[in-house]
Amino acid sequence: MKKKVLICLLLLQGVVYGQNIHEAFKPGEWLKFRIHYGFLNASYATLHVKTDSVRDTPVYHVVGRGKTTGFASIFFKVDDTYESYFDMEDGKPYRFIRKIDEGGYTKDIEINFDYQKKEALLDDKKNDKKFNFDLQNNIQDLVSGFYYLRNNYRPEDLEIGKSIQLNMLYDDDGIFKFRLKFLGKEILRTKFGKVECLMFRPYVQAGRVFKEQESLTLWVSNDLNLIPIRIKADLAVGSLKADLDGYNGLKHQFKIIMD
Repeated sequence: MKKKVLICLLLLQGVVYGQNIHEAFKPGEWLKFRIHYGFLNASYATLHVKTDSVRDTPVYHVVGRGKTTGFASIFFKVDDTYESYFDMEDGKPYRFIRKIDEGGYTKDIEINFDYQKKEALLDDKKNDKKFNFDLQNNIQDLVSGFYYLRNNYRPEDLEIGKSIQLNMLYDDDGIFKFRLKFLGKEILRTKFGKVECLMFRPYVQAGRVFKEQESLTLWVSNDLNLIPIRIKADLAVGSLKADLDGYNGLKHQFKIIMD
């Protein structure tokens, strides 16, 4: 459980086509997730879309937070914040901030993407180290990638069993190929009613956190919003489940199946 809840929520969706097919979100969108670790109602996580500017360029500013609450915090304390500033037109990231404290496992990282120099500067503030990475095509950070994919794929073009990839950078491990496999569709019962979902399986790194590469399953609403509805994960120790618990400011109507 040391690997943050927000990573599970953010490694979602998509097939990349380069240009926006539709806008799936707008400023003011707010999503709240209830996280269960085993039998414990372990924590909550939120994602909030705002606006800002970076070097006079208008950007979306998304803030993601995750925190343990109640009884679970006695056993394992989590206090994570992720922030991303990315372009309103093409979704490319300009700045990424990652501050986490997970049971004493801490990180304080900021990445600035410079497209003129074609490099990303990663500042590890905790260890007072800096890293340079050459920018690659379709580079995304952990947060911007989620919103980029929401805006750049068509569910009708997905093929069951086929995987997609995206270049991603959010840690000093460097740029890696994020891969996601489409599993099909499923109707879930939620606190809001029945929701038709697209199912995905991201390939994660087996070891300290996850049991194996295909330990995550993700469900995303099959509507114009494409918001995460549920995630299940088999961890190295125990299991995790996250459900959408609240929302506000959606750009499109949330599609609920009426009996």
